[in-house]
Amino acid sequence: MFDAIRQIFKHKDLRMRIFYTLALLVIVRLIFHTPMPGVDLDALAQVFQSNQFLGLIDLFSGGSLTRFSIAMMGVAPFINASIIMQLMTMALPSVEALSKEGDYGRRKIAQYTRYLTVPLAMLQGWGMITLLQRSDVNILGDVSIMRLLVLLATITIGTMLVMWLGELITEYGIGNGISLIIFVGILSALPGGLSGTIALFDFSKLLNLIIFAVLAIVTIYFVVYITEGQRNIPISYAGRGGGNRLFGGQSSHLPLRVNQAGVIPIIFALSLLLFPGLIASFFAGARTPWIAQGAEFVQNLFQNQVFYGIFYFLLVVFFTYFYTWVIFKPDQVAENIQKSGGFIPGIRPGRQTVDFLGFVSNRITLAGAIFLGFIAVLPIVVQAFTGITTLTLGGTGLLIVVAVALETMRQIRAQLIMKQYDQV
Repeated sequence: MFDAIRQIFKHKDLRMRIFYTLALLVIVRLIFHTPMPGVDLDALAQVFQSNQFLGLIDLFSGGSLTRFSIAMMGVAPFINASIIMQLMTMALPSVEALSKEGDYGRRKIAQYTRYLTVPLAMLQGWGMITLLQRSDVNILGDVSIMRLLVLLATITIGTMLVMWLGELITEYGIGNGISLIIFVGILSALPGGLSGTIALFDFSKLLNLIIFAVLAIVTIYFVVYITEGQRNIPISYAGRGGGNRLFGGQSSHLPLRVNQAGVIPIIFALSLLLFPGLIASFFAGARTPWIAQGAEFVQNLFQNQVFYGIFYFLLVVFFTYFYTWVIFKPDQVAENIQKSGGFIPGIRPGRQTVDFLGFVSNRITLAGAIFLGFIAVLPIVVQAFTGITTLTLGGTGLLIVVAVALETMRQIRAQLIMKQYDQV
């Protein structure tokens, strides 16, 4: 490890990339800690502590909501825009054709995603302001039309600024910028959770705390194990002749990860999980009785831990399969193997190879999807048995933290290998 750190700081280009990433992350945290004026932050914190739904949104936004910062929605609108664009890739043939046009298509889809982020940031900002206004505590005071427009403009600009900084990290720094912003936001909540646990420490709960710590260590181990796990499919290449010489065939393998989707299913599921309760809050005070009753039913339904956990689990499993289907195309992989003169031993090229790759991918994705779903609902199970609720870094946050850390380390390792090749 120390040799790797020494190698990192030995290369100026890699060293500057890391410093650049750290500097931009500091700027993002400063933005998240910059509150908008005219907000009772103490009353706001009380509301978030008493509402699990709002607490989940705050954890996902990196704590920017409890401070009512200029980027209070964080990167959530950008993630929702990405989800919509992914769905449009499946539903609209024109968007699907654009996604297959290589680098040009990816840049155009990224541009459309940025455009879509703007109205989503305004819509989600307006929804959150409306939700806070309807709380029992007076948080925002009197919100006039002009002040509402200023708040929405500030929230939108803050979101776009954070999104831009994330893309700068991806392009000029190390790792995925949006994932690193979420990563740092989740870690920032850890000191507060630890201090709250220590402040409320009681020797009668010592056994529960030990169980919680052991479960956290075991969870970290299995997260690393599943994230790094892969199925190697053997690939053979036939011998080729050149002039009067015959070159022997070679063997390689195609790695298929158990969790090909990474943390994307968790992030997608969290984003969609927030919508029903948020929309229901808009209609809670409706004059039509059946609309108000329906909104209250939805709010109570998502406050139910059993329903919430089951729905969350199913969403994670669905998005694991969905995103794996988006990024892994068995027909394209089979075509590339055939074009390079390779084949899978015992499997005919063409349709049989496509079916075999799809079969293997579906089997290992099932294991990855169930694991991700279990990790997602793990905090609900642990809190039910241990009663510890002050530690906010649950299974979802732990998975995101570990997966982003592993992916960043993997990119740093790749950069080091490239530097070694350059020296040779």
